[in-house]
Amino acid sequence: MRIRVINPNTTWSMTRLIGDCARSVAGPGVDVEAVSPQMGPASIESHYDEALAVPGILDEIARGEQEGVDGYVIACFGDPGLEAARELAHGPVVGIAEAAMRTAAYLGRSFSVVTTLGRTRGRAWDLAETYGTAKACRGVHACEIPVLDLETSPDARERITQACREALAIDESDVIVLGCAGMADLCAHISAEIGAPVVDGVAAAVLTVQSLVTLGLRTSTMEEYAAPPPKPYAGLLGGFSLEAGLRAPTNPATRTHLLQ
Repeated sequence: MRIRVINPNTTWSMTRLIGDCARSVAGPGVDVEAVSPQMGPASIESHYDEALAVPGILDEIARGEQEGVDGYVIACFGDPGLEAARELAHGPVVGIAEAAMRTAAYLGRSFSVVTTLGRTRGRAWDLAETYGTAKACRGVHACEIPVLDLETSPDARERITQACREALAIDESDVIVLGCAGMADLCAHISAEIGAPVVDGVAAAVLTVQSLVTLGLRTSTMEEYAAPPPKPYAGLLGGFSLEAGLRAPTNPATRTHLLQ
């Protein structure tokens, strides 16, 4: 089984961290590839960033379809391009926010999300509503650490841990959801410190994809997730035009960086 984990930003050191966390939970015989698109933002912290990350995500999906990948994880908590990716991929595509929130709902009556910047809190609430977990989500809290500083700030781990501890107390919740793929390696430490389950969406999404592929289940193409109708795309998006009979062509203007 091949699972491709797509970090939608172009910071390859973060992609390497995400890949390590993903492989740590994958089962025997599961090959996990962590990739970062050639084009896109260095980090995703706004609606603008999310929009400009989507073409790179779709190019990685297209390349994976040509290479026989069985399923995909979108490793950004905004789940950018998730529905478009499902239109292209034959196998399952799972976003880390969706996987984390659904997993947290199994572990308690309520959960709190701890994310990076306050400006992303609204997006997390929107996703909780979309995924049917808004009733269980008691709060979304920001530690106000920019995504790229997660790797470099010497006190990032303790600031995030304290934000998780405070979220549990304020919301009276049962579970913490980490709201950034760049926090994936902090899960065990934070859980031990605060005494509550902490869900990392990267691990949850990888195991969700693994389970779906094992069950022989794929995204339905009956209605909305059917392949998009072929049509011309102009300018910089010219390489994304879908050819007749081909579900997901690759964009020749980009080059995948594969980090294993």
